[in-house]
Amino acid sequence: MTSIDVMSVRDLASELHVGRSTVYRWLATGRGPKAFRLPNSELRIRRTDFVEWLQALEIDQEGSPR
Repeated sequence: MTSIDVMSVRDLASELHVGRSTVYRWLATGRGPKAFRLPNSELRIRRTDFVEWLQALEIDQEGSPR
């Protein structure tokens, strides 16, 4: 069985230097990366989904979204 690299809300908040409440708000409003809920109701984000989401937010040299 292969291991899937997943992040908790705390991990995501720490990596982006934002509060957990900010991450929860992004996820609740659909502005964050794709997430899934574990049977114990905790949220997790696949690292690959996080990287794709982050890349989609990058801007080009002129300051416009790619």
